[in-house]
Amino acid sequence: MLKIYRRLKPYSLQIAAITALVFLQVLADLYLPTVMSDIIDNGIMKEDVGYIWHEGLYMLLISGCGAACAVLASFLSSKVAMGLGRNLRNDIFEHIESFSLAEFDRFGSSTLVTRTTNDIVQIQTVTIMILSMILRAPIMYTGGVILAYSKDRRLTTLLLIVLPFVAVIIYLVAKFVIPLFRQVQKKIDKLNLVLTENLKGIRVIRAFNREAHEKKRFARANGDLTGTYIRVNRILALLMPAMMLLMEALMVGILWFGALRIDAGEMDLGALVAFLQYAMQIMFALVIMTMMFIMIPRAQAAADRVNEVLGTEPSIRDVPEERAACSGRGFVEFDRVSFRYQGAEEPALKDVSFRVKPGETTAIIGGTGSGKTTLVNLIPRFYEVESGRVLVDGVDVRKLPQEELRAKIGFVPQKAVLFTGSVADNLRYGKDDANEEELLHAAQVAQADGFISGMEAGFGTMLSEGGLNLSGGQKQRLAIARAILRKPEIYVFDDSFSALDFKTDAKLRAALRKETGNATVIIVAQRVGSVMNADRIIVLDEGSVAGIGTHRELLRTCKVYREIVSSQLSQEEMA
Repeated sequence: MLKIYRRLKPYSLQIAAITALVFLQVLADLYLPTVMSDIIDNGIMKEDVGYIWHEGLYMLLISGCGAACAVLASFLSSKVAMGLGRNLRNDIFEHIESFSLAEFDRFGSSTLVTRTTNDIVQIQTVTIMILSMILRAPIMYTGGVILAYSKDRRLTTLLLIVLPFVAVIIYLVAKFVIPLFRQVQKKIDKLNLVLTENLKGIRVIRAFNREAHEKKRFARANGDLTGTYIRVNRILALLMPAMMLLMEALMVGILWFGALRIDAGEMDLGALVAFLQYAMQIMFALVIMTMMFIMIPRAQAAADRVNEVLGTEPSIRDVPEERAACSGRGFVEFDRVSFRYQGAEEPALKDVSFRVKPGETTAIIGGTGSGKTTLVNLIPRFYEVESGRVLVDGVDVRKLPQEELRAKIGFVPQKAVLFTGSVADNLRYGKDDANEEELLHAAQVAQADGFISGMEAGFGTMLSEGGLNLSGGQKQRLAIARAILRKPEIYVFDDSFSALDFKTDAKLRAALRKETGNATVIIVAQRVGSVMNADRIIVLDEGSVAGIGTHRELLRTCKVYREIVSSQLSQEEMA
């Protein structure tokens, strides 16, 4: 929590104002029983109506000032807490943006969403309590004890008898509730994961009639979370009755012994009434502090999770050192590269070496799980190599600023990703300042101009979340157009033509060859027909290079390639 609250430094003036307002409110609350005591002893007992009116109006004035201070303190507390939440969300989002894919693999999207939303709400809630209520409790408790002691020393010993019971209640509640709060946050993560998977996979779920299975899976996660919440609330349900029992027992004790002292002439009625008020304020302060011991552990669990994200250093960082100038434009080289995913026993790539240059089309083919996508993900440095080097324009990608490196690359991922917004907005992800002529040209090369012109608003047509109002082939073509619009040195197509029919595929490749004549083109493909005309084909098998050459060369020299070709083409087509 301390790390989180260091971010409150910009709100120092507001916090100082809140402290002053709370202090004034507590002073007003503590002063009122003294005035009431005077009214009883000097007004009511002496039947002085003028004195009662005078002091009564004075009490109203003090109460009004206290109420105004309370309202202002609550307003400023809410403003500070909301500002802290806003800043935390911004900081988490910006920090997550610097993560490599390894960090995303480690956390998962569902827990990152929970930490950015629910966890920060918990921190905001407890911040409001600390500033508006918990800050008030110690002042009220200390002042109440001092003033109660000044009214009657012997009755004050009753307060000391109650304190051990309060301490036991706080200890027992904290002991059982804190571990449950930590479980709650993890189970919210699980619930979000199930819900996210259900929403993303709704087509598959319905296609396989698995709605009942998903309902059961969600019900289990929801029931698990609900059960934990119920256990928490059962424990907390004992808190207020226990505190009220102690408070009422204390009131009875004060009235009993106070009446005896009044009867003996050792205490005034007004002093007893004031002492009762101070005792109630002291108990109220103890109730607030008890709530603090409940709320803060939950906020602490949330703060730990937020700090875990903010404290995670990205595994891929720009190296602030001088580097050699890039030699050439569009050269890519893998020099004895090996790579292993976090926690994996076997490397995904083993001792991969090859070199591609501008003006060439290099295709990467291989069986499922052979490492094709992993290989192209290393070029824009989405992951860090385990050993060896990936060089772009003669420079190790680890020595290139990530922004500069990725500006050289037009990357089309295996799964076409589109964002909520217009078609033009999505294409301009490739180039912010692209004009309509450039948009149209990129769409024509990607064979997307036909279906875009058929839309009611053309390039202004709004896409739904993830482009759900488009077909798979349309989404792929827009993703390709986005990369073309960038006019990069290096084009990387990760199985980006799989959803296209053969006619559209052929047209797109023909237009692409003219557009990318001076650039380096790297294509990951499953279909042999898509790579036969490539200048170079790299065959991967279980993470290793099984062969490099043209289609005809590999048919003669590479057994793995022949098996792939024979599984897709007839003998006549192979010839």
